[in-house]
Amino acid sequence: MRALISVSDKTGVAEFARELVSMGWQIIATGGTMTMLRQSGIDVINISDVTGFPEICDGRVKTLHPKVHGGLLARRDDESHLQALRENGIEFIDMVCVNLYPFRSTIEREGVTMEEAIENIDIGGPSMLRSAAKNYRDVTVVCDPTDYARIIEEIGHTGNTTLQTRLELSAKAYTHTALYDMCIAGYMRDKAGLEEMPMIALDKVQSLRYGENPHQQAAFYALGKPVSYSLASAKQLGGKELSYNNIQDANAALSIVREFDEPFCVGLKHMNPCGAAVGADIKEAWTKAYEADKVSIFGGIVAVNREITGEVAELMKPIFLEIVMAPSFTQEALEVFSTKKNLRLLQIDMTHDDEVRKQYVGVNGGMLVQDMDTSTLTVEASMCVTRRKPSAEELRDMNFGWRIVKHVKSNAIAVVRDGRTVGIGAGQMNRVGSARIALEQARSAGITEGLVLASDGFFPFDDTVTLAQEYGVTALVQPGGSVRDADSVAKADEYGMTMLVTGMRHFKH
Repeated sequence: MRALISVSDKTGVAEFARELVSMGWQIIATGGTMTMLRQSGIDVINISDVTGFPEICDGRVKTLHPKVHGGLLARRDDESHLQALRENGIEFIDMVCVNLYPFRSTIEREGVTMEEAIENIDIGGPSMLRSAAKNYRDVTVVCDPTDYARIIEEIGHTGNTTLQTRLELSAKAYTHTALYDMCIAGYMRDKAGLEEMPMIALDKVQSLRYGENPHQQAAFYALGKPVSYSLASAKQLGGKELSYNNIQDANAALSIVREFDEPFCVGLKHMNPCGAAVGADIKEAWTKAYEADKVSIFGGIVAVNREITGEVAELMKPIFLEIVMAPSFTQEALEVFSTKKNLRLLQIDMTHDDEVRKQYVGVNGGMLVQDMDTSTLTVEASMCVTRRKPSAEELRDMNFGWRIVKHVKSNAIAVVRDGRTVGIGAGQMNRVGSARIALEQARSAGITEGLVLASDGFFPFDDTVTLAQEYGVTALVQPGGSVRDADSVAKADEYGMTMLVTGMRHFKH
């Protein structure tokens, strides 16, 4: 039995090869792998001794040869295949152990040149994997070091791997080469300036107990390289395993946190913020956000953009929360939270970047792809369309409300005062309905004056303006674009309100 080994990731490969040799296998190897195995005291056949041809073109050509691929692809149950091998002096290769040049990690390096990237495109490796995987009935294909132990155990017990194992490893090899090729295709299309196509290379993060409901299977995958404000690269410091709904909600919370540079805290339930606030520090931001809606935050998710101290942890501790996310936690905070065994603590990279990312949404039989809505205009006094101009305090709250409302399910209304939400209206079939929910929430808390209302879409009629005035709203910010914009502006002027129009809509379906 012969195994051809050619690996970039040499983790565990010497031990693997040594075990194979002890069970009577011959080892064929290439270049650096051959050198490393020989230095480990393992008897190795040089690939050039098999092919009768030297490695050429700086190693670009070494395994692309009939004596390699004939030995892999020939069917052992087909006499014509066997005759062809005999006539050409080709021997069987019964196992291929290959992992590929590190193309993805190469292009993720800062400052990498295209020439360096090109040299890390593997040609012979994928070819051998595909040949071996095609002939899985006779050939074992290995592309993942974590499979070494399983393979050695099976060969030790039965003399070879089982057919089922070879089939599973074949599927794994084809997945490996497909993801590898997608990464290369995406890079080359980008360099060629071609229209973007979804090249989605996924790495499995974890299996999930179930999806949105217990009868739905689910798993969590990471998309490409690690990015900031992402659960895919989060460090879990405590608590239970994340669920499908936890991940959805936590992602929504992180999208809101990304909007703010000043100390900020958001509480979130069912993909919508229930309380959000800025403050002089995280202690003040948490206190204001919690007081915005003490009922809805029960069982919710909290995210902040500053380190959580022991003092802040003590304030959060009495509240039943599913997840707390922050860029870091002090040791004192971890000790405070340690008594809440089920509370999930997530340390998140919150480094700001301006990279435009794609958003993928599955639909029946297809997929929608769009740029993520990461642009948020600063609300400025020059956007005012009413006779009364906003005060400095109103302008600050309009900017706060505008950054919050874009993350509320449409139709969306956010009512704010003094840098915190006091009412949220989400997902209603008409805008005035969302406004009524948000305004009633503010009134029930006894807040009936000096309010600012932000809307993710235009006012189709002036009824939202009238309703807002009845509940103590003095300033409104909305994108505009309705054929009846003039009616809303006139109504705001009638009530002495100020209204700013941004010209940018933020629907969230």
